[in-house]
Amino acid sequence: MGIFRTLNVDDVLQRQEKSELKRRLKGRDLVGFGVGIIIGTGIFTLAGVEAKTHAGPSVTLSFLIGAVVAGLAALCYAELASSVPTAGSAYTYAFATLGEVFAWIIGWDLLLEFALGAAVVSRGWSGYLANLLGLPQELFGEDAVVNLGAVVIIAVLTVIAVVGIRESAVVTNALVIVKVAVCVLVIGVGAFFVKAANLTPFVPPAQPAEDGTSTLHQPVVQAALGLEQSVYGLAGMLTAAAVVFFAYTGFEALANLGEETRNPSKDLRVGILGALGLCALLYLGVSLVLTGMVPFTDIDEGAPLAAAFGSVGQHWVAALISLGAITGLTSVMMVELVTIGRIGYAMGRDGLLPKPLGRVHPRWGTPHRVTIGGAVLIALLAAFVPISELADMVSIGALSAMIIVAIAVPVLRRTRPDLRRPFRVPLSPVLPVVAALACFYLMLNLDVLTWIRFGAWLLLGLLIYLCYGRRHSRLAVEEREKSLR
Repeated sequence: MGIFRTLNVDDVLQRQEKSELKRRLKGRDLVGFGVGIIIGTGIFTLAGVEAKTHAGPSVTLSFLIGAVVAGLAALCYAELASSVPTAGSAYTYAFATLGEVFAWIIGWDLLLEFALGAAVVSRGWSGYLANLLGLPQELFGEDAVVNLGAVVIIAVLTVIAVVGIRESAVVTNALVIVKVAVCVLVIGVGAFFVKAANLTPFVPPAQPAEDGTSTLHQPVVQAALGLEQSVYGLAGMLTAAAVVFFAYTGFEALANLGEETRNPSKDLRVGILGALGLCALLYLGVSLVLTGMVPFTDIDEGAPLAAAFGSVGQHWVAALISLGAITGLTSVMMVELVTIGRIGYAMGRDGLLPKPLGRVHPRWGTPHRVTIGGAVLIALLAAFVPISELADMVSIGALSAMIIVAIAVPVLRRTRPDLRRPFRVPLSPVLPVVAALACFYLMLNLDVLTWIRFGAWLLLGLLIYLCYGRRHSRLAVEEREKSLR
């Protein structure tokens, strides 16, 4: 027992049936939430940045690689989410298969992923708004001492997230319609301005990185093998794949809505796989059009899509792209705030975080305390810390969570072969093992500094668990009560 004690799956299922959270979501709402969190910074900014700095036109292949890896992980999520629908997602899956300490690590990891992601996106939202409306950069720009725009949008969205899950879904679905329409517009109009010369060679030859590049910013796999630091070529494409994986993170947030879904055994897999498939097609189309419109060396890193259409005289499209970016980033923050609330709720309910965090509002039926607490932390980060350099932390956090989920599938198949599984991963355990290895390989293509920061965060989390969670968890309390009988 001890730190490796596990939750009983039957207890998890009974608990979700009696959940205080209100079941108001349908399959289409989950697809909306999925598209809402997936399409954001990745399509409006990251595609251009990675094309220019690492991959060239082959950034489209980077997005394809990311989609394949995310798809493998999504299959694993779909099986577990439809079999064990819960507010805790990967955290609860780990708790039921690998043990309490692994559950804590993955829960702590997910809180980092979504909180940091929301802070990064809120600053990007503030910058886009300033550019669109001509607002003062000293309050809304990246160099602002206090980024007022980021704080305001987090505050507004927190109110919506606390008031109710159905209200959050309505707002998210409306925003999703706008940004999907903008993405389709980008592909449809941009296709007429694609030049074959800009896509040749599709995979630019590898070349040495600029002098003075620190080893800390070198991909781990290159540093470990003692390879010369380089950009472009196959290595650059794989590095870009690891970074743009950030663009696919978020679909796993849907698994946290199992206790608020009317028919989780069906709707969760529809939401997860449907949202990921739609977003992958949009990413591939937009990245191909972008690199076909502008030579990759000339791509603007700040607003790549808007600048690309401006360069060909389509300024009306550039204005719509800015509007789409604002709506896109808004929906990302909305879903991330909702997800943080559900993960914190599950951890508080299990005693790994203070139990008051695991309570829901009597009227609105949402975990209001942990949602507001998370929002305060996000707002502080967004207001004072330029955290664009930490965007890779979102990727490494998501990839590590997906490894745990992939491992959990064959483990649960072995320990609970009788469990009803509305959706089953084909070719298990081979496919889950491939998914875990693919995620780990992408992690190795992130730089050394990202791994150091990630390790420091996990170490801090482990100390909190040993000092608090290990003694206060619900299972630990039950063990002590049994020993006193």
